[in-house]
Amino acid sequence: MTKPFDPAHAKAHGYTKEDWDAVDSPEATDDELATALPMHQAAPELAAALKTEIARRGRPPADTPKVAVSMRLDRDLLDRLKEGGRGWQTRANAMLREKLDL
Repeated sequence: MTKPFDPAHAKAHGYTKEDWDAVDSPEATDDELATALPMHQAAPELAAALKTEIARRGRPPADTPKVAVSMRLDRDLLDRLKEGGRGWQTRANAMLREKLDL
């Protein structure tokens, strides 16, 4: 089922009714869907490149990764730590390292 032309969407995204009519992209048939291959089989080089690119995203792994812990603190202590705003966990970590001479 083809979507109807939406003039408001077309105007917002910079295409015309003529552009819409010129596109020939019918929906896939059941036979086409039954014989479709997964991307890693249909285009293995592209799939590998995408996988490599996605793996590179984000922060690089730390040499000494931190460990999540759960501990109970007195409310006044927690309030004091949070007074400095964002990054209070990092500041608490630095304070502990300094106190323990690490």
